[in-house]
Amino acid sequence: MSHRNARLTPRGRQILVERVVDGLPIAHVARSMGVSRHCAQRWVSRYRAEGVSGLEGRPHSSPRRTAAATEAAIVAARRARRVGPAQLSDELGVPARTISRVLARLGEPRLSECDPLTGEVIRASRASARRYERARPGELVHVDVKKLGRIPAGGGWRATGRQTPRTRAHKLARTGYDFVHAMVDDMSRLAYAEVLADERGETCAGFLARAGAWFARRGVIVEEVMTDNAFSYRHSAAWREAMASLGARGLFIKPHCPWQNGKAERFNRTLQAEWAYHQVFTSNEQRTRAFATWLERYNYQRPHGSLGGRPPISRLAPT
Repeated sequence: MSHRNARLTPRGRQILVERVVDGLPIAHVARSMGVSRHCAQRWVSRYRAEGVSGLEGRPHSSPRRTAAATEAAIVAARRARRVGPAQLSDELGVPARTISRVLARLGEPRLSECDPLTGEVIRASRASARRYERARPGELVHVDVKKLGRIPAGGGWRATGRQTPRTRAHKLARTGYDFVHAMVDDMSRLAYAEVLADERGETCAGFLARAGAWFARRGVIVEEVMTDNAFSYRHSAAWREAMASLGARGLFIKPHCPWQNGKAERFNRTLQAEWAYHQVFTSNEQRTRAFATWLERYNYQRPHGSLGGRPPISRLAPT
């Protein structure tokens, strides 16, 4: 990095070097850039010795910088496990903030930009600075449904590869979808979820009743339920009856604004990255069986970034 009064930024140094390499006299280039010939010669020599990386300013020594071996271990663990700094911190014994800085300094992509199974960069991400949190558990819960393609017998393309020859019967087969219904508490991020066969009104109502009872056993009384504007939530009589039995008030997000139900949306993204697509499953039943174990760990063990590295259950009073 360059200091605030530096004549040359890293980009300016690169321009200087390019002009010299193109054949212009170094004295003329130095004068046009407003630096001494000695300064210009130093950057040209560093470029010839170290390449473009040599044009980055750096102190003579950095005694508090993380050791190269630790940085390598951080990057290797991130690529192998594809989890966040809070979880890597427990494994490596390195502060989560240090891990974040190392990953940023070394140019490692954010998890949200990567395919959860392979780790390859697939998209850019957008973050919102508007955040909120209710004052007590149960004051508001977020409900949503995540639709996942079912896995055919023997595994889908993630297991067999996209180039695997398929018969006409395979091409015409319809494996259908699983529907992961989830309820996430706004204050604690505690989550209850089930893998169900559809998202009809009766199915959603049954899930709501079971989710409310699950939270009640943990001392959380649901007061408000936020959902999107799906037909089952807007127009189902069974859903309205379940809401009345729960004694809760329904809230709907603004149409086409899914970020207003952001905690449920974030939970959906987490379950995809850490359960549904984190490893290769060879059958749909195998993936479904693994869900309960993952959800238990999410609630009781997994460090949560917005909770200071503690699991969601830590925000509930002992019952």
